[in-house]
Amino acid sequence: MYNVVIIGGGIVGLASALKIKEANPKLRVAVVEKEKDLAMHQTGHNSGVIHSGLYYKPGSLKAKNCVDGYNELIKFCDEEEIPYELCGKVVVATNESQLETLNMLYERGVQNGLTGMKKLVRDELKTYEPYVNGVQGIYVPQTGIIDYNAVAHKYAEKIRHFNGDIFPDNKVIDIKETNGFMQVVTNRQTLTSRLVINCTGLFSDKIAKLTGVPVSYRIIPFRGEYFKIKPEKEYLVKNLIYPVPDPNFPFLGVHFTRMINGGIEAGPNAVLAYKREGYTKTDLSLGDLAGTIGWKGFRKVAGKYWKTGLGEFYRSYSKSAFTKALQELLPDIQKSDLVPGGSGVRAQACDKNGGLIDDFLILEADKVINVGNAPSPAATSSLSIGKHVAELALKRFDK
Repeated sequence: MYNVVIIGGGIVGLASALKIKEANPKLRVAVVEKEKDLAMHQTGHNSGVIHSGLYYKPGSLKAKNCVDGYNELIKFCDEEEIPYELCGKVVVATNESQLETLNMLYERGVQNGLTGMKKLVRDELKTYEPYVNGVQGIYVPQTGIIDYNAVAHKYAEKIRHFNGDIFPDNKVIDIKETNGFMQVVTNRQTLTSRLVINCTGLFSDKIAKLTGVPVSYRIIPFRGEYFKIKPEKEYLVKNLIYPVPDPNFPFLGVHFTRMINGGIEAGPNAVLAYKREGYTKTDLSLGDLAGTIGWKGFRKVAGKYWKTGLGEFYRSYSKSAFTKALQELLPDIQKSDLVPGGSGVRAQACDKNGGLIDDFLILEADKVINVGNAPSPAATSSLSIGKHVAELALKRFDK
């Protein structure tokens, strides 16, 4: 018997459990995770960037949670001695047509409370990234690098310290309400709880349906593929180099990221995955793919942006095309400088009208809280999102 059962052992689910236990240690809290270890999917395949809050519309949940979560994350890592580095990044306009969006980003950063940002002309860009190509840029000092897998496991350690339970290798197969309590049925056991919190990322819509909450969105999996730069060419990138993003899409474009554990990643693209956990080109689930194609909202997105989608798809299969995209920011990078890197799958919520939901989305019912959409910067924002979810949960126990 539990007060709260959280489904999903990624960084958001663990942060939510931790915040509930910190606020009320007497509540019995359990986290169930279908994999044998925690943080195996979006958290474990994260690029490891601490986001500053530059991109997000002022007043949105993304903006608030990113800025608040950033501060909480830095404090947590300092207290728990988790390595990180605030190395800063440059956002680069490679042509005049991007300057309006670049200036909009700067204004958003100011409105979201970022300090110390600098507008950079071409020559000033070179002082931060000597090999970059651009007409103007922004330097953002708050951006950093970290290992989010280490952060998630530290959350788990503290949950256990508060006598919270964590059950890996427990796949949820059913959720039902019996005599006023929620029954979470896994492949190994049944947990009874007063409240269920769904933090399952790539499966958030499916689990939400099991809780009985009306779901008007579908999770569309987009795979992001990376290359790594050969060690002898790592000098081309000092820290983090980002393009000006396309404002029509919730993706940041191919960029260069120095990693906390060493090495430089280049990417990602954004291609439709044929499986919700489809980390390779050959991963296929006919059920998942049919669910994506059968969703009216996805077909509307595909119909509107098919040219962009084809470009991403082409880059996925053509190293030369991928290299060409990278050369817009870093002309000296060559195809031979790149070796295959990792990949991740982003859980992108899509509504029935063809909107790619850009903000965090939380759906509530009497005995259920569904975190329906928690894309990047969810890892940076995890403690802030967790605090928000905890506040929603704790209201039910204050009565």
